[in-house]
Amino acid sequence: MAKTRKVYPVGAVLLIINLLMASRIPLSRSILLLQRTNNHFPHSHFTPKRFPKSYPCPLWSSSFSSCLQTLHQSSTTTATTPPFISTCYSSFSKDPITDEANPLLQDFEFPPFDVVEASHVRPGIRAILKNLESDLEELERTVEPSWPKLVEPLEKLVDQLTIVWGMINHLKAVKDSPELRAAIEEVQPEKVKFQLRLGQSKPIYNAFKAIQDSPQWSSLSDAQKRIVESIWFCYSVSSVYQFHWEKKSFAGVVLDVVAMFVLSFDEVALHLDCIHTHDFVMPFSSQIKEAVLNGVALDDDKREQFNKIEQELERLSQKFGENVLDATKKFEKLITDKKDIEGLPATSLGLAAQTAVSKGHADATVENGPWIITLDAPSFMSVMQHARNRGLREEIYRAYVTRASSGDLNNTAIIDEILKLRLEKAKLLGYNNYAEVSMATKMATVEKAEELLEKLRKASWDAAVQDMEDLKIFSKNQGAMEANDLTHWDTGFWAERLRESKYDINEEELRPFFSLPKVMDGLFNLAKTIFGIDIELADGLAPVWNSDVKFYCVKDSLGSPIAYFYFDPYSRPSEKRGGAWMDEVVSRSRVLSPNGTAPRLPIAHMVCNQTPPVGKKPSLMTFREVETVFHEFGHALQHMLTKQDEGLVAGIRGIEWDAVELPSQFMENWCYHRETLMGIAKHYETGETLPEEVYSKLLAARTFRAGSFSLRQIKFASLDLELHTNYIPGALDSIYDVDQRVSKRTQVIPPLTEDRFLCGFSHIFAGGYAAGYYSYKWAEVLSADAFSAFEDVGLDNSKAVKETGNKFRETILALGGGKAPLEVFVEFRGREPSPEALLRHNGLLSVTAPA
Repeated sequence: MAKTRKVYPVGAVLLIINLLMASRIPLSRSILLLQRTNNHFPHSHFTPKRFPKSYPCPLWSSSFSSCLQTLHQSSTTTATTPPFISTCYSSFSKDPITDEANPLLQDFEFPPFDVVEASHVRPGIRAILKNLESDLEELERTVEPSWPKLVEPLEKLVDQLTIVWGMINHLKAVKDSPELRAAIEEVQPEKVKFQLRLGQSKPIYNAFKAIQDSPQWSSLSDAQKRIVESIWFCYSVSSVYQFHWEKKSFAGVVLDVVAMFVLSFDEVALHLDCIHTHDFVMPFSSQIKEAVLNGVALDDDKREQFNKIEQELERLSQKFGENVLDATKKFEKLITDKKDIEGLPATSLGLAAQTAVSKGHADATVENGPWIITLDAPSFMSVMQHARNRGLREEIYRAYVTRASSGDLNNTAIIDEILKLRLEKAKLLGYNNYAEVSMATKMATVEKAEELLEKLRKASWDAAVQDMEDLKIFSKNQGAMEANDLTHWDTGFWAERLRESKYDINEEELRPFFSLPKVMDGLFNLAKTIFGIDIELADGLAPVWNSDVKFYCVKDSLGSPIAYFYFDPYSRPSEKRGGAWMDEVVSRSRVLSPNGTAPRLPIAHMVCNQTPPVGKKPSLMTFREVETVFHEFGHALQHMLTKQDEGLVAGIRGIEWDAVELPSQFMENWCYHRETLMGIAKHYETGETLPEEVYSKLLAARTFRAGSFSLRQIKFASLDLELHTNYIPGALDSIYDVDQRVSKRTQVIPPLTEDRFLCGFSHIFAGGYAAGYYSYKWAEVLSADAFSAFEDVGLDNSKAVKETGNKFRETILALGGGKAPLEVFVEFRGREPSPEALLRHNGLLSVTAPA
């Protein structure tokens, strides 16, 4: 256990820093994950002639919300005619920073994603940091132990950097280039240096201590007390590990999702967030008061060592993510003989031909090729599920699980160094291992997490063993020569054939029923039904980074805007990271409100990597892609529908990491709700509704191979905890030995000897899930139990569903991190969570397994 030492709250500083500035949900954090964008910076007047698509109402100004309202209240003053131009100043500076050639240093309503270039990064960030250094010195000189004189100016100060830093890191995730990478890499140490300088400020630290000890403490709101008591741990725990997820961080490296989920393809998680590191900034358990996780209580020499560790961890995390992306982009399999890709559906062939065209094969066609297979998710998944060529499946699988494990892109040494530095960091802070540090920010403890994983492992094991037996019997009956020796590149293929046989469902044949426009309409109708909101397309109001990106406005029942979000749906392997994630662009905030009344409105973005339109066909989605969109929208809803006015714990901010996936996983359940599904499942050409018998089969297929899917996540979570508790870098066992050992208890088919899946495990090495991957299962318990509240009142009882939905909105979605998640859950559900609903939904309630 950690040493006991007297510490003092430095909450807002650390929350603010990490929350608003550290790398960024990954909530799936998934989750995670992973994801911040928030800037508050003084600049010169915006110049329309220079940046015609960016509008002059700065996110960080007090006029931001009123500007948005004005834009929408005027029928003539639209995106092309902004109502006014505002010049902004920082909290302390008297003069704005001016650089008319740099969009990062201009006033704008929405981030100018369309005009920001790599050349703007170095001068822009350095100008901001220089100004912030001056502001910080002034704050330290004038700080008083009161909310208006400490927390509010501090939030404004850090908000300046986070919007711009989040903007450029978002572009790195969706519009990557060597030039942008190099620019970010060069200024990142300077940004981290400022973060550490702010996070370890003694005057601010002492002011927070004085607040808690002062008479005004009793008059603070629960959210304000939670900021002071809890959030101060945030910075050190998640400050500079970058992703994107990830449900999640400003400087973060976007997670490459699919990599972590494939040892046996059919056990790939259906919708894993690619969350930015710190996608979700979570508060820490109020009981943990023994250690100052940001290093502020360390002696000078130890603090210097701590800072060096943080800098190096940031560099290594970024390099890890870049290696995964580069290794994914590097692999290409050119196929000229159509026999080699027999079984691939037309949609996949179209994508492969389209990829070939983009790679210089101008005459490539769907019918005659050539075709290029990549390791990008849509291409990889299609081969593993549908290619009859077993040799091709093996080649692609082996390439996938050995990504970033050789040559200049080898992540092995980086992993060892990350684990070594994390352990050193834990020791500096008085902990036995890094898992204990990580759990300081979670609902769970190491012991509780391991206990949950073991319970779920036992409930899943026998079912997973039976899953494999079913595949062997089925493939044998189909005359498969490999039936008695099924391995990783066979399970996905034969599982899909068994699914088609057992439920007569072919996912590819269902694509025409799930066109993206119809799916989004159905999703928005569901949100209106259960949460009372309207979502309208607002294209043209905000500049975007790609022509495929859509922009939406969220309105309340009175028609007033309450939030905005971007949606980037399609895969772009040459420039965009894999996976799916939600991130914050700007958060709700009272401190940054216009005229001290209405709070600043939240803005989010959702990013997916589904199959793009081919020819004149719209994007036709698999059912799994539908679930992914619902999942990410759940994250976005928690960010956008928050009613918490304290910006540091509004929306997805300040929520414990292992609770952050609750809304996202909750939304997935609606994909199986008959009225919802039938509302979106319309044939894109004929308008025909999905046949009733097909819906029934989809519902029955929900628990197909549930034991295998569950074990897959348990394996990842168990491996993560083992590496951060018992593994000693440099000892006899390698990271791959640990992987093999954990797999013996969690996988029916052990990994290949040469498997290097860990080299692509971005969630824990380039994201915010280190010693926290278990949180996916932890949150599944919460989300399944939450959805069971709707089942209890009757899913066909529209009045009761609306009432329950409103209660969910007013608690889970509205309260943000201003209240402990267990308290929020009990407020919604009336009791503490139970795993019964999760096991029932997965068809595992009656299944038992040997120890």
